[in-house]
Amino acid sequence: MTKTALITGITGQDGSYLAELLLEEGYRVVGMTRRSSTSGSERIEHLLDRVELVQGDLLDQASLVEALRTAQPAEVYNLAAQSFVPTSWNQPVLTGEFTALGVTRLLEAIRQVDPAIRFYQASSSEMFGKVSESPQREETPFHPRSPYGVAKAYGHFLTVNYRESYGIFATSGICFNHESPRRGLEFVTRKVTDGVARIRLGLAGELRLGNLEARRDWGFAGDYVRAMWLMLQGEEPRDYVIASGEAHTVRELCEVAFGHVSLDHRDHVVQDPTLIRPAEVDMLLGDSTRARRELGWEPAVGFEQLVRMMVDADLARLGGGGNGAHRDGAPFDETRVRASAMG
Repeated sequence: MTKTALITGITGQDGSYLAELLLEEGYRVVGMTRRSSTSGSERIEHLLDRVELVQGDLLDQASLVEALRTAQPAEVYNLAAQSFVPTSWNQPVLTGEFTALGVTRLLEAIRQVDPAIRFYQASSSEMFGKVSESPQREETPFHPRSPYGVAKAYGHFLTVNYRESYGIFATSGICFNHESPRRGLEFVTRKVTDGVARIRLGLAGELRLGNLEARRDWGFAGDYVRAMWLMLQGEEPRDYVIASGEAHTVRELCEVAFGHVSLDHRDHVVQDPTLIRPAEVDMLLGDSTRARRELGWEPAVGFEQLVRMMVDADLARLGGGGNGAHRDGAPFDETRVRASAMG
């Protein structure tokens, strides 16, 4: 029988890659979207004839119950959240409603409709925050440094609680930063690659950034969604750190991105104190030994390859040629972009 998966947040970066993966694996894919007067489905435009969409909202439990009854999924992937860390200081209550209590509503809906559903919760490395050890493992204590990190920690522990209290196959992927050409422009990796493309094409002269010494463990989103899927295929639910195991500074990110188009980042990057977070997370580095050992998961795309891929995609999007991208926002051939970035 064909398996059915329900993805919340299907229109986001991770949701679009996960939908592609599940379709390749032969799933019936149902995406949950919020009612809106405008379309936000650019990332899944090429999949709309192959996926089904149902309405639902993490703020409304009744809609979640109805979505589950309509889709009748074997697996649920909860990728929906208010996921931009800086916004969580400006909208801490809304972040808590979506990113923390939204998990409660969805798990409770699963308990009511069908406790046999397997559940994946998108946890985050931001839960580690002010780290007590490096690299960070599944057992590393959490000390979140933003309302977003706090909300993610709530959702993470609630997932554990429903697993232990009700026997639900509920698992969390503690994913470190994962990027792609589909990343939102507000995130620092995409801000950098978009800025590099604009400067290279003469559309801008400078790129304003905050803390250049912040270190992050960056990987490719297409690799990370495979780990999500693998986590729900096991015999026992467990939580896993998903990470590349390499940390790089924002300055290194700029060096690689500008260097890819033969520019020096020092000529264009301006540090802006207003962009520094109230409580900074200085260093995140993940140890994904458990996932590699138990799930057989390995990332395929390295840091420099990822950055070059994203620069090429933004150059193509903005009209500077490239490797198969389209200015109209249609999906480009990421396989070709990746191959080019390797060269």
